[in-house]
Amino acid sequence: MLACQNTGSPQNTDALAKPRIVCTTGMLGDMVKHLMGDSAEVEVLMGPGVDPHLYKATQGDIQRLSQAQAIVYNGLHLEGKMGSIFEKLKHQKAVIAAGDMVSPQRLINSTDFAGAHDPHIWFDVSIWVEAMSGISRELQKLYPGWANYIIQNEINYRSELEELHNFCITHINKISKDQRVMVTAHDAFKYFGRAYAIKVRGLQGISTTAEYGLQDVTELVNFISDHKIKALFVESSVPKRSIEAVIEGCKSKGHPIKLGGELFSDAMGEAGTPEGTYVGMVRHNVNTTVEALK
Repeated sequence: MLACQNTGSPQNTDALAKPRIVCTTGMLGDMVKHLMGDSAEVEVLMGPGVDPHLYKATQGDIQRLSQAQAIVYNGLHLEGKMGSIFEKLKHQKAVIAAGDMVSPQRLINSTDFAGAHDPHIWFDVSIWVEAMSGISRELQKLYPGWANYIIQNEINYRSELEELHNFCITHINKISKDQRVMVTAHDAFKYFGRAYAIKVRGLQGISTTAEYGLQDVTELVNFISDHKIKALFVESSVPKRSIEAVIEGCKSKGHPIKLGGELFSDAMGEAGTPEGTYVGMVRHNVNTTVEALK
């Protein structure tokens, strides 16, 4: 993984107090840290292993959001239980939604909710670049004294993400086409599948708020058996019991299937690990998938 070097420096540093920016997810926090460098205090509400679909803001979270100069959230109903909070705070401060920065034509329609879109936009790295550029523009407007600094950091991070996008394409192509199927706990990887030519199938829908039942397990077991899929994957932010039920079902059907490993879907890994960054998280997912399916 390449390190992102922040070049240049904000003008009149002494005269500018560090703004406090709160981001909902680790992926957004990592992005904003790359853009703002040392010029801002960037906080993340949802840590490793946290499911944003089910997340409820604590009183402490609401206080942090209220005290922030700016808020960056994913939108597209990812943080479903926090929508009313963001709507209220929009009248008081800058509240930026990553989903609003993406061309509507590039969004995938939700199969769970009519008129909604799949919120997992970070799994197509090229879409994440588009979101990053939009967020960069908003931050430049908010902090004009840092505009040139933010622009240079955006250029550096864009280069790193473009390399990551090419890495995904090259490595997924190592899997034979008949085995290019990702089976996961919930349907978080549709953008990944579309961008990198791999079929994806989840036990639950796009949101983990959707319940799954015996019929869902049976249908997935039949799909795995019919397609002779080698492995399936658990997710760091989703309980493993759902996938364990599928493994048992495959075994009873005479198609033993291995657990291919753990993928990071709605949350990054622990801070200080490679997977604790967006680039490291995506690389881990690609390497884990290729190793299990090739």
